[in-house]
Amino acid sequence: MRLADFILRDMESILAQWEAFAATLLPAAAHLESLALRDHAQQILHAVAKDLRTSQTRQAQREKSLGHAPMLIDATETAAQTHALLRARAGFNINQLAAEYRALRASVLRLWMDECEPRAPDLEDMVRFNEAIDQALAESISFFSAQVEQNRNLLLGMLGHDMRSPLQAIQMTASYLAALNAGDVVSDAADRLIRSGGRMQALLDDLCDFNRTRLGLGINVVPARVDLADVLADELDELRAAHPHRQLELSVSGNVQGSWDSRRLQQLLQNLVLNALKYGAPDTPVRVEVSGDAQQIRIDVRNRGPAIERATLARIFEPLTRGAGSPQIPGSDGSLGLGLYIAREIATAHHGAIEASSDDTETVFSVSLPRTMNG
Repeated sequence: MRLADFILRDMESILAQWEAFAATLLPAAAHLESLALRDHAQQILHAVAKDLRTSQTRQAQREKSLGHAPMLIDATETAAQTHALLRARAGFNINQLAAEYRALRASVLRLWMDECEPRAPDLEDMVRFNEAIDQALAESISFFSAQVEQNRNLLLGMLGHDMRSPLQAIQMTASYLAALNAGDVVSDAADRLIRSGGRMQALLDDLCDFNRTRLGLGINVVPARVDLADVLADELDELRAAHPHRQLELSVSGNVQGSWDSRRLQQLLQNLVLNALKYGAPDTPVRVEVSGDAQQIRIDVRNRGPAIERATLARIFEPLTRGAGSPQIPGSDGSLGLGLYIAREIATAHHGAIEASSDDTETVFSVSLPRTMNG
């Protein structure tokens, strides 16, 4: 018997084995009824049978092996894709999803081979069946991964939003305690709360900005007419206060007035300078050079110290990337490892660009921005 005919004839017994296996995938399957356990399995098997009955060229076979099988007309999703979405929403993990297809492949081939005895099964059918199952698995994994990523981003967004209110309450209470002037013990405790709250706020801001970019929303900027020299000088003053033992220098040349989001550019500068302080030689200054011409402005942050390895330099603006010798666990040094990534996103949001260069002499992060957002 040809495999397509067998699948359609013995659909119920195949589905019963699918259901029995799916019920073992705990804890996600614990509360699912029969219909949910069989979710879209029948449609997937019908699609496989139809594929087996359809003639196929060598090129079509190659495209399918690469996961490029043609979509059905007027179909927004295949049965395998819909199955993956529902499994993700039900709490299955990706290993359990793949296991369903592995069990389906094994049970169908075993039942069919038993049916074919004593004759040998059709090898072409077997090859085509494996191709069809692989295609369905590829479709499922792609949609499953996208659904999990979307759920994770939404969770991060809600977490960031909901954490702001209690954090603000902590910061306001700490400021109130500091203003009471109720003795050194209370003042010192309030100062610690204020500093810790500030670090938490910075981490939360990074998390929210990162989440916006992963959702495809980008960094939000509100441009206004500003003098960049004043904006960056104010930020450097705050950084000097936080790092009194390090030397921070600022030089400005040319016209540096334009239309930008001043708060975001202060955030960009802060991330670049903190990176320079972390990895630069502690006994040398970090220099910030700002220059402007008729079309754009340029910000260079320079530090001396060990050169950044070429492999690290190539991916230095990617999220969670750290330099050699730095803590490898996000958060182990009080940061999420997102500073340079967010700096790049801020530059991009201003229609600008950022690049890095490094040798034995110095490391330079260079930001170029159009003078206005329309430039």
